[in-house]
Amino acid sequence: MTNEPLKMAAGAAPFVMPDTLLRAARQDSPDGLDIALLGLPFDGGTIARDGARYGPGQMRQMSFNMRGTNQSTRQSPFEICRIADIGDAPVNSFDHEASVDRMTAFCATVAKAGAWPLVAGGDHLITLPVLRGTVDRKNPVGLVHFDAHPDTHDAIFGTKLNHATPFRRAIEEGLVDPRRHIIIGIRGTTRPTDAAMDWAHEVGITLIDIDMYFEMGPKAVIEKVREVVGTGPTYVTIDVDGLDPKDMPGTGSPEPGGYDMRDTQVMLRGLRGLDIVGGDVNEVSPPLDPTGYTALNAAHLMFEVLCLMAENRASKS
Repeated sequence: MTNEPLKMAAGAAPFVMPDTLLRAARQDSPDGLDIALLGLPFDGGTIARDGARYGPGQMRQMSFNMRGTNQSTRQSPFEICRIADIGDAPVNSFDHEASVDRMTAFCATVAKAGAWPLVAGGDHLITLPVLRGTVDRKNPVGLVHFDAHPDTHDAIFGTKLNHATPFRRAIEEGLVDPRRHIIIGIRGTTRPTDAAMDWAHEVGITLIDIDMYFEMGPKAVIEKVREVVGTGPTYVTIDVDGLDPKDMPGTGSPEPGGYDMRDTQVMLRGLRGLDIVGGDVNEVSPPLDPTGYTALNAAHLMFEVLCLMAENRASKS
């Protein structure tokens, strides 16, 4: 393994270059990489409005005009780390559980190669196979979780693997430390009693609902995140329905009244210095937003997470 970073695809007009996540170089395996970008094109866990299986593809398309340096933080992840797009996991549209196993195995190859994963989803169930494939249960991760919903249900319609259950499973399996798990943006309608929220409180997850968010503001929320996750290894998961639908219309479970794109970028930039070792951006459904606006914003959030991961990875070299 050399210290020479892989460069972004370059040399021609961006719209004629091959589509890759964040315009990274394309590589067939995670070998030799510091950070592997990958897609998990699965939406078999979606309760109603699907289409997130097409999310990784459209996020690649909408990455065409990215240039590699964060204008606000001056971070240039491709200059300090070896990064490439290694393609998509081989899911089986007709076999839900087999797809989860295949995604887990695909992510495990990333960990085996010594790389860190940054993933384009897919519905929010995809976070579970990422964690299963890459986290050592002896050292569970903290979780910075942007979402309108807690996704801590035990079962939906009798199924325990769907996009409303991944964090219950991850905590039960010892992959996530609930005392280092913070969810930002909870809102929307609910039932008179909410077992998912009750369970989240019981196990020690920190919940910042949208009213609390707007009372606190991004700066105070950043301080709370840093307090909760501490200095241990931390994973960032961004369900795009955490943002307001005006910025993320193409998602299956939109909830009005969320934070905007700008505030989300500010919050992510406020996580610099934390031990960010992986992340994902999920629930982008291209059929629900043919303009590509949702995928464009999602790709830019993915780049913000890449900046955090690359700076952290380089500091450990």
